[in-house]
Parts: sequence; structure tokens; C-alpha cells
Amino acid sequence: MTKDIATPIRTKQIMDKYGLKVKKSLGQNFLIDPNILRNIVDHAGLTKDSAAIEVGPGIGALTEQLARQAGKVLAFEIDQRLLPVLEDTLSPYDNIDIVHSDILKADVQKTIDEQLVGYEDIMVVANLPYYITTPIIIRLLTENLPIRGLVVMLQKEVAERITAKPGTKAYGSLSIAIQYYTHAELAMIVPPTVFMPQPNVDSAVIRMIKRTEPIAQVTDEKFFFTVTRASFVQRRKTIFNNLQAGLPEGKAKKEAIIEALEGTGIEPSRRGETLTIQEFAQLANALYPSFS
Repeated sequence: MTKDIATPIRTKQIMDKYGLKVKKSLGQNFLIDPNILRNIVDHAGLTKDSAAIEVGPGIGALTEQLARQAGKVLAFEIDQRLLPVLEDTLSPYDNIDIVHSDILKADVQKTIDEQLVGYEDIMVVANLPYYITTPIIIRLLTENLPIRGLVVMLQKEVAERITAKPGTKAYGSLSIAIQYYTHAELAMIVPPTVFMPQPNVDSAVIRMIKRTEPIAQVTDEKFFFTVTRASFVQRRKTIFNNLQAGLPEGKAKKEAIIEALEGTGIEPSRRGETLTIQEFAQLANALYPSFS
């Protein structure tokens, strides 16, 4: 078997060979512990009949582990400097395609159609750049891509928000958005010591498996998310005050908000963090006729 890329010595050799400096602007931190990487891949449940999509392969440490488990790996890399590096480090594997593109601008569906023909089981597995984690996850979930789910490493604090339950400090519009589409769970905590350079924060891996249908029935998804975001504008304020301030024309439609809250049995004095996703769905459905 080829030597693992993800060791401190090999990572340093690769960086020295190519004169690589970590780009802080792209949130680059390279993993230097093969066991952590294998653990991440295990959480994705891949077989040779599966394909993996990776975002930001870096120097190929996770990509290599994915290539050993999956039938095909499709990796999106934004940093031009890393393309020749990946070509070199991943040369022992013939089941990897690197796409030089920003995942937030790429036509992911088209790329899947072209590169992953015949793969029914597709998982996103990635060590995401921390400064842009949320937009990437939201985009991959809202585009209705043919993926089973995501296993991603991100900042521990963000992982806690994504998996948070109602009534907790971490629970908010991000928790609702992700849990609306997926079953989300914290898979493991990862200390800074397994990265080069070491980040200033703890990291975590979460597994998000897509639901066959959303957790709640809503009349209009876009409006549902507008309501959930508005409900957390100021966490200490009541749901009634937040909706007035956060919804378009909320102040002018004060009566409609009171009516919707009463109609769904939600006390206007409650705070957004106490509402379940089902309660938010009922509330959004009740408000929709007045705001559409």
C-alpha cells in the first residue's frame, strides 16, 4: 500500500517540495493523522459501488483515503497552486477526478452527470474551509443533488449549532435549516493537534443523512426559512417582537402576526429557541397568506 499522505513528515516534504505556504484566506489546515481520516471515511459508509464528492482536497490526504474505499472520487479544488501537487500525490490512484472550481459557483449537478455515471450512492465527504462552511452545506442541500448525505469536518461550535435541539443556546435558524433536510448527528470531536498548522479552535465531524422527505410540511420553503431567520434576529426578544422586526412589513402586519400565533397556539411571549421545527412550519404556513 502507498504511504499515507497525512503524516507530519510526508506533509512537510510535500509542502517543501512545492514551496507551499498555507493560504489563510482559503481556510487551509492540512490534516496529519491518517487514523482520524480513516475514521471520517468510515462514517460515510462507502463501498466500491459508492462515489465520494470532496470539497477542498488540499494536498490529497482525505482524497487518498476516499479513493481506497469508494469506487470514484470527485474533488473540487479552488486553489490553482494545488493542482500539480494533487496530480503528483494522488498519482497511485486511477479513480479520482479533480475539478478546478469554486464549489459555490460550480454546476455540481452537471459535473455529477458527467463524471459519476452509474453511481447510485453518492456521499459528500470533506474537511471544509471553516470560513465558508455554512454556505457550502446549505448549497449542497438545497440544490436537490442526488446525494445520500454529507460527512464533513468543521468548527466544533458550528457543528454544535447544526445538531442543536430546541431549548438550547446553540439552537437557531442554522439548526432548523439543516435538520429540515437531514438527520444530523455529531460523529466525533477532533483536537487542533492533528492539523498543520494548528487552528485556534476545536473541530468536529458531523454526519448529515438526507431525509426521504422534509421533517415538516410547509406551504412555501423560502418563506419558512424567512420566518425562522426572523425569529432569531435578537435571541433575547420574544417571537412576536422578532417577527415584527424581521419579516418584510412586519410592523404594518402586526395583527396578522398575532392572529397566526394565536391560531397555532404559540404564545407571543415565547422565544424562537423554544419552538420545534414543526411549530415553525405551522407558524410559517399560518403567516404565508398575509405575507405572500
